[in-house]
Amino acid sequence: MKKHLSLILVLVMVLSALPLAVSSAQDDTPSLLIWADETRAGVIEELGATFEEEYGVDLVVQQVGFGDIRDQLRIAGPAGEGPDIIIGAHDWIGELVTNGLLAPVDLGDKAADFADVAIRAFSWDGELYGVPYAIENVGFFYNTDLVETPPATWDEVVEMSREIMDSGAAEYGFIRQEGDPYHFYPIQTAFGGYIFGLDENGNYTADDVGVDNEGSIAALEFIQGLLKDGLMPSGLDGGAAEALFMDGQAAMYITGPWNIGKFSDEGVPFAIAPIPAGPNGDPGRPFIGAQAFMVSAFSENPLLAQAFLTEFIASEDVQLALYEKGNRAPALLSAQEKVEDPYLAALAEAGAVGMPMPAIPAMSAVWSAWGDAITLAMQDPNADAAELAQQAAEAIRAAAEGE
Repeated sequence: MKKHLSLILVLVMVLSALPLAVSSAQDDTPSLLIWADETRAGVIEELGATFEEEYGVDLVVQQVGFGDIRDQLRIAGPAGEGPDIIIGAHDWIGELVTNGLLAPVDLGDKAADFADVAIRAFSWDGELYGVPYAIENVGFFYNTDLVETPPATWDEVVEMSREIMDSGAAEYGFIRQEGDPYHFYPIQTAFGGYIFGLDENGNYTADDVGVDNEGSIAALEFIQGLLKDGLMPSGLDGGAAEALFMDGQAAMYITGPWNIGKFSDEGVPFAIAPIPAGPNGDPGRPFIGAQAFMVSAFSENPLLAQAFLTEFIASEDVQLALYEKGNRAPALLSAQEKVEDPYLAALAEAGAVGMPMPAIPAMSAVWSAWGDAITLAMQDPNADAAELAQQAAEAIRAAAEGE
């Protein structure tokens, strides 16, 4: 870490002398204000203590609810009362960039040191708008007392579910909560569905909505089939699904790293595999979520904020420290290589075929419209899946046109 500290020390000595530097009220010490939610604020304060001691730069961490950071930045930023840096998710990028709330970040050659999916997640129109520190995705969790070898296809999931239930080993084989496009997406893609297509530059485009394509409809019909055959219960929310899996009454379940600690503490015998493939061999592609430090376009100390991100947050030691506190895979490749957690390694394998969660503004309509369609399909397995998908797609297209 000393090597990284010496690099930024030189930068701070230079930048603190510039008129852009913001000083604390008590003295001439340059400072940076960071907005972070409850989970991350404590970690940044710990790291900040080291940074302050080494560099003589005050890091002021203000705790803001994760869901409030974007809204408050819209108000406080232009008024000159906002932060220099925020910590948030990549699916904020579309809204924040199009509203002129973020400043680009230049990682230069260091961009190649990060997971490509994390860099893509925080890129918009060819510009990078954050230094990523964590990536996450869901995987196929299975009870190792009930499933010896994880299923490679959804047809095998059906077969295993029948065998497990017929033997009385568990109440259910595979389960999932109602609605929830996030957890449905890897099933959707396995059947050839998608939400948004890509333009010639590889960016998501609302001009191509795939929620009502043949594969998306087939995925809905597949879930309805499990319900019709009594192989999966209806009416489950996330908590109820977790409880069934933890109690050993469900053998297979799609979830993410946030449940690893809980399952481990409860002594659940489990392992994680890639999402099963569909009937045509298409892989189950989970959404990849990434988190990063971003610089406000209204920062009064932008050069120091940039240096803090590119030299400190982009360092291996800091990325590992954030991983140890947050239990999310580091975005920096060298830090990833030093993580020995087998569960995170398995999730990384499941995410190798993943796609960044779309950050375009039209995505906001997906959660409601597509989520409602999935819920209705699961509440009534005899409902017309094609009609539900078409209604959802039309709502998403209408929302995109109204932007």
